[in-house]
Amino acid sequence: MLVEPDWDVAVIGAGPAGLAAAVAAASAGARVVVLERAEHPRYKTCGGGLLGSSLRLSEEHLPAVPVRDTISSLTFTLDGRREFTRSSERPLLALVRRDDFDLAWCAAAAKAGAVIRPNTQVRALAQDEHGVTVTLNDGATVTARVAIGADGSAGITSRHVGVVFEQQDLGLEVELAATAADQERWRGRVLLDWGPHPGSYGWLFPKEDQLTVGVIMAKGRGADTKRYLHDLVERLGLSGRTVLHDSGHLTRCRAAGSPLRRGRVLVAGDAAGLLEPWTREGISYALRSGLWAGQVAAEDQDLSAYDVQVAAELEPEMIAGRRLLGVFAGHPSIVHTAMSSPLGWRAFSGFCRGDFSMAGALGRPTVKAALRLLGSRSVRVQPAAG
Repeated sequence: MLVEPDWDVAVIGAGPAGLAAAVAAASAGARVVVLERAEHPRYKTCGGGLLGSSLRLSEEHLPAVPVRDTISSLTFTLDGRREFTRSSERPLLALVRRDDFDLAWCAAAAKAGAVIRPNTQVRALAQDEHGVTVTLNDGATVTARVAIGADGSAGITSRHVGVVFEQQDLGLEVELAATAADQERWRGRVLLDWGPHPGSYGWLFPKEDQLTVGVIMAKGRGADTKRYLHDLVERLGLSGRTVLHDSGHLTRCRAAGSPLRRGRVLVAGDAAGLLEPWTREGISYALRSGLWAGQVAAEDQDLSAYDVQVAAELEPEMIAGRRLLGVFAGHPSIVHTAMSSPLGWRAFSGFCRGDFSMAGALGRPTVKAALRLLGSRSVRVQPAAG
């Protein structure tokens, strides 16, 4: 690339990671273009739960966060049994619909100065020491000094960088029309059900006139996943509700040491396989990694600073999440019981509010002793190339 590139930063994908990157880079004065294959607002399969950390980041960058419900109570069940509810005086989670949430971040990116190009499909990437050439489906090209990939774990940027995933899970979800009685029953309260298969769990998230019901478990058990979702909906007495959306998605968690960057192409969020392995929560990872990638790309100096920040702040969390997934997969009943104890509830509610990290919680002497007793270890899954 011998000529001046069209843009300083090209962001591929307009989900939370890509739009956070665009906000950060454009706010730093970079010329930013966002290439998105769809058009906002668009439906996205996602529970839409914002941890305290995600809510605070969103409040810093959005005029208003489109929250549909604020959660202060959690109901826990063990495959439909042993139900109990814990409540907090302080909010635990905020719930959003992803079409609202992503549209708000898209507007923030545009306000910061980024140019949003919807209905734009990327076909190929090429780069040299000066910049990146992005080839679109129609043959046109976009050039930039740095590219940030945020097009999902199955996207072209993940393959270009060479991300390797060690954990793959299938999530299935239905959006149901909520009756007035449903809204009254679930307002301010979330259900978490520890599922019938190792590492699986289900949820119900209320969002005003909609209920999001979903389940997740290891990839390769499609029939079991479908059966679990069907049974959960039926168990909750929601079988007769109108189905507004019925969808599924794969979550992919990166292998330790997997690259986050290749030359002048960085990947963030799902494209980098950044998510919490136990809960499979990804929005907080998307926002944080996207903001960091955008800041580093705008500076266009030492791009390895992005790798360093992810390694320092997100990788310890992922290691802790893998350990907790190992405990949960082997001892779901013990995890269920722990949530009813003062120590377990303080830890989980603190994680939800973003008061402290999983890595920090696992470093406490009492928790370390319990994990040793249970023989916790990371769940090992056959790696799959991105």
